[in-house]
Amino acid sequence: MLPARLTFAPALLGLAVLALSACQQQPAGSAEATAAPEAKPGLTVTEGRLMLPVVKGNPAGIYFTLTNTGDKAGTLAAVSIDGAAKAEMHETKGGKMSAVPQIEVAAGGTVRFEPGALHVMAFELDDKLAAGGTAEMTLTFADGDKLSVPLKIEARAAGEGMAGGMAGMDQGSGH
Repeated sequence: MLPARLTFAPALLGLAVLALSACQQQPAGSAEATAAPEAKPGLTVTEGRLMLPVVKGNPAGIYFTLTNTGDKAGTLAAVSIDGAAKAEMHETKGGKMSAVPQIEVAAGGTVRFEPGALHVMAFELDDKLAAGGTAEMTLTFADGDKLSVPLKIEARAAGEGMAGGMAGMDQGSGH
């Protein structure tokens, strides 16, 4: 007759394997299961850059090109920048800057965020954002899809002014 511990060894081994395999599964409420959906197919960002302000404490300008090669329009609803307390989409028209709540990107279309036109402003920058580095920008679309891309961080020359010549313009809400 075999000792009792040898009889139970295969059963204990089976329970150990089951317990370990259960640890590998993510429960329904885990961070991985609730992660944001991927961006819509066909949405790409190129030429992304964050221009640091000449005067510390002022907002940075963010410029990039957003292209939609998909067959459905997308609506950009928000932008966030790692290392900035907040970011806002703005547009300059007729010498005045105003916030833009959302931007439609037509199917097959391209929207350029550039100095003196449509752009993003980032406020309350972290000191870790330095010229030569990178910062992550996340675009959030109206349907919840997101797209994250790196931005090159560049220093603004002293004579450049905000958004390539926007210094002195009426910026509406005081920034």
